[in-house]
Amino acid sequence: MLFQLKNYLFFLFRATNKHSIHSPFVFDLVEKCFEKKTDKKKSNILKKYKRQLLKDNSTINVTDFGAGSKVFTSNTRKVSAIAKNAGATIKNVELLVRLGDYFKFKNILEIGTSLGIGTLGLSLENHNTKITTLEGCPETLKIAKRQLTSFGINNVTYVTGDFNKTLETVLTKKYDLIYFDGNHQKEPTINYFEQCLKTKHNDSVFIFDDIHWSNGMNQAWNYIKNHKEVTLTIDTFYWGFVFFRKEQFEKEHFILRTINK
Repeated sequence: MLFQLKNYLFFLFRATNKHSIHSPFVFDLVEKCFEKKTDKKKSNILKKYKRQLLKDNSTINVTDFGAGSKVFTSNTRKVSAIAKNAGATIKNVELLVRLGDYFKFKNILEIGTSLGIGTLGLSLENHNTKITTLEGCPETLKIAKRQLTSFGINNVTYVTGDFNKTLETVLTKKYDLIYFDGNHQKEPTINYFEQCLKTKHNDSVFIFDDIHWSNGMNQAWNYIKNHKEVTLTIDTFYWGFVFFRKEQFEKEHFILRTINK
């Protein structure tokens, strides 16, 4: 916690707001997407989904291939506790909904399903969007699949298993969005990024969760934003946005106080 607090204070010291942005592309993204209000009906669906999970006191055995948890001391966990402490917040999932509206994603890859609330956000804007979601834990994915199906979500392909084995199997097409929310460690994050580069196109967006979660994730984020194929990044502390637009003549990095977890 102390490490993250120091990181956040350092972030606030360097961060700016939209009025300091000289890139028309980033300014429009912030004004028309980041700062836009989420459709109330869709926001209510997200909240209902999470409320149901928070009421689920059943217990599952979690298989964790990643960095582990800073909250849980056992792999036997209540679904309600996972919903409370893990996965994307409603505020961030609302942003996923708005991003879908803004960019009109057709093909999405999610690395880390958890209980499916992020998956729900990715599917709400357009049910014709094709989503592939990877999850390491079979029991967690079972809950997510059951919950998403009950909400009428049927445009998702579910893949279970260690990302080191399953990721390569789904990198067979171009993705408009790849949402990295699985193994929050330096080497795996960099490896997944490198593997996914072959699926990008000019307008692809990569989003990395918890880029300042640890020193290792700080290092992974620095590696990614300085990669030769990356032309633009946005750091909102919890999320890192990566773009590959060839229209971007010079590499730019923005640190913005635009959304909070």
